[in-house]
Amino acid sequence: MKSWESHIKDYKTYLKIERGLSENSVNNYLYDVKRLLQYVEEKEINATPVTITEEQVQQFLYDTTTELIASSRARLISGLKSFFNFLMFENYREDSPLELIEVPKIGRKLPDTLSVEEIDAIISAVDLSTPEGERNRAIVETLYSCGLRVSELVNLKISDLFFEEGFIKVTGKGSKQRFVPIGSHTQKYINFYKDSIRNLLDIKKGHEDTLFLNRRGKGLTRAMIFTIIKRLAEKIELNKNISPHTFRHSFATHLLENGADLRSIQLMLGHESITTTEIYMHLDRKFLNDVVNKYHPRR
Repeated sequence: MKSWESHIKDYKTYLKIERGLSENSVNNYLYDVKRLLQYVEEKEINATPVTITEEQVQQFLYDTTTELIASSRARLISGLKSFFNFLMFENYREDSPLELIEVPKIGRKLPDTLSVEEIDAIISAVDLSTPEGERNRAIVETLYSCGLRVSELVNLKISDLFFEEGFIKVTGKGSKQRFVPIGSHTQKYINFYKDSIRNLLDIKKGHEDTLFLNRRGKGLTRAMIFTIIKRLAEKIELNKNISPHTFRHSFATHLLENGADLRSIQLMLGHESITTTEIYMHLDRKFLNDVVNKYHPRR
């Protein structure tokens, strides 16, 4: 009979090859299964992924998720359901021990949206007297102007820049690629960083094509981008909880408020479903009132 490690290894291969998930997504799915495995080992439960029962999984959830908020509990249950659905698909199990366990319903909390003035203030707060400052300005401009995920930004290559055509090539979730328009304003800041700052670095092997680098000539991490944004927000005393994703959200919201259609925004964000884009949009009531007052015949 196969061990936990063997099933988890097969599941990892399935997530990477057949579902085409990114390394981050794969690790998140595996983390959920490994939590269950750790519990089984600690409690000395004699069960494999094939033999573990509904009651044993329910006890695990009761013992480990009571203190978790609804969103964390929902993520754990969804991750385990995916694993046992895989085992059923591969004919290792006939049923799932989570079949009758419901995922907690959670409200979708959207990030704060920045106004254009707030984004300008953040960019103005960048210290341009340092080489990193020129890089950071280009980073913030790119996040907002192209609506990129933070993982897409750190993986952006020089060979992905098609400035003459006015596009950049972005590699998104599941290694899916899309072309996103980039304006001359943002192109100018990227070119200045690339030609005047980046080319002075001692670029390490394997990072020759990576656009945004740290001072040691290596690619930036996601955590570094979060830190850059957090420090800029603190500098202007911005009373909002923002992250790199806030700029992506603001990009989409501002486009929508200025008349862009959802389908175009969907393509630029790289959403597979238009439904995701619709949920993603946050429209304040003032904007909705403006629409009615401008377009309704009984305004």
